[in-house]
Amino acid sequence: MNAREWIEAFAEKLGTAPPSAEEWSQLLDLAGVAAHSSERVAAPVSCWVAARAGRTPAEALAASRELEQREREQRELEQRELEQDYESE
Repeated sequence: MNAREWIEAFAEKLGTAPPSAEEWSQLLDLAGVAAHSSERVAAPVSCWVAARAGRTPAEALAASRELEQREREQRELEQRELEQDYESE
């Protein structure tokens, strides 16, 4: 059984439709953002949080990318501050 077949069987068991091809892609992207922004375990749990919050995969992916961007900007700011401190010494 491949991943799609398993998800289809799981969705049927839970009484819901499996994700569309677009949703599938968005969920994989969400999992990727979560795993690369923190730890691998964040990938499946982020998908669970999105479902628990009633968010679509597209909404969850957008939120994860916003969080990723905010974290990147924070790291860049911290790096600039360190460089300024170093230059002022």
